[in-house]
Amino acid sequence: MKEQFRHDTPINFETVSEKIVEMQLANVGSASIREIKRLIDNIEKATGDRFVRMEMGIPGLQPSLIGTEAEIEALRNGVAAIYPDIDGYPGLKTEISRFAKNFLDIDVDPGSCIPTVGSMQGSFAAFLTLSRMYPGRDTTLFIDPGFPVHKQQHRVLGQKFESFDVYDYRGEKLREKLESYFKTGKIHSVLYSNPNNPSWICFTDEELKIIGELSEKYGVVICEDLAYFGMDFRKDYSKPGVPPYQPTVAKYTGNYILFISSSKAFSYAGQRIGMMVIADKLFKTKAPQLLNYYSSDIFGRAMVFGTVYALSSGTAHSAQYALAAMLKAANEGRLNFVEDVKVYGEKARIMKEMFIRNGFRIVYDTDIDKPIADGFYFTISYPGFTGEALIEELLYYGISAISLAITGSEHTEGLRACVSLVSFDQFPDLEYRLKKFREHHI
Repeated sequence: MKEQFRHDTPINFETVSEKIVEMQLANVGSASIREIKRLIDNIEKATGDRFVRMEMGIPGLQPSLIGTEAEIEALRNGVAAIYPDIDGYPGLKTEISRFAKNFLDIDVDPGSCIPTVGSMQGSFAAFLTLSRMYPGRDTTLFIDPGFPVHKQQHRVLGQKFESFDVYDYRGEKLREKLESYFKTGKIHSVLYSNPNNPSWICFTDEELKIIGELSEKYGVVICEDLAYFGMDFRKDYSKPGVPPYQPTVAKYTGNYILFISSSKAFSYAGQRIGMMVIADKLFKTKAPQLLNYYSSDIFGRAMVFGTVYALSSGTAHSAQYALAAMLKAANEGRLNFVEDVKVYGEKARIMKEMFIRNGFRIVYDTDIDKPIADGFYFTISYPGFTGEALIEELLYYGISAISLAITGSEHTEGLRACVSLVSFDQFPDLEYRLKKFREHHI
């Protein structure tokens, strides 16, 4: 911050500086997402100024009435007094299986479909169980950039992980890179998100086939995070049973676990209800080492009656009825959940144009040879700034984001911007603040 600009920033310079000091953050730019959120909350409260908030990846739309009405009805019918089955309400398991067929074009038994306390519990349970399947396989491979909390889960569990930034390994280059890790014999699973949080890159079918083939060759389980299901708006994935379908590695391997969230696609984040879809082949796989920790050596039984039981004894009963109703409506073509969230793509298109006009650059800008899609996230940088320095600088202009450095990205000059909480009526203010930033940093 140049001294002569301190009295010309959109947000009071002294107040922002004071709140940064109060938070006692060693480095604002490397702070966690929740720490950044708390800092912005404090600044907004002190100044009365509204930030353009792009730090939190949470939905900005109203939840489906189909879900809320079904949950209310379930509560009225007394399900709050009854423990749910650990592996899920049967009606929900059936609808998850139908959803997988209708929107992914894969066949999976309802028994292999497990509701979880959000996708986060699903991933935690998966990492815990997978790490105990085979002697010597003690490491997860992250295809980065990715959601920072997945690595935090590994730290909490005391588990090992390795990672690489995929941007320079797209297409056929991905095969050699993955195989270099798989050949070591220590990788039990791979995790990636598609579309990707934070970069919004989307794997092609060619790349998913490469991942699936290597999974089969080396017996590595592929954990596919589909938090942003159907949200690559360049194609229409909204029609049940009609191609194109949401791309998935499940077309190319029987060693997969899919994490499907209700938070973004169905805007049902607050009830913490997600889906873990396990390949039938993997569900039935026997691994004798599991008996060191569980009463069964069958992976699916160890997962459900060992890990999920120990973590939470199942998932909130009424929320399962909500999700079952929404999935049923989607499966029957009564709920076009993709159409409902297309507004995120429209916001991203407009906001990216604003940033580019004012001297910013899009960091992850292409899917191999095609422009990146407009969606829930995009990535930005500004010449002369590291990502960590840029985050702190933008606070004085009423704009928040998170650093790509905490996502495993090698592009540490960049930031992740989330469009969900930015309203259209803030666009004039965003334009003004970006112009002021450029004026101060030419």
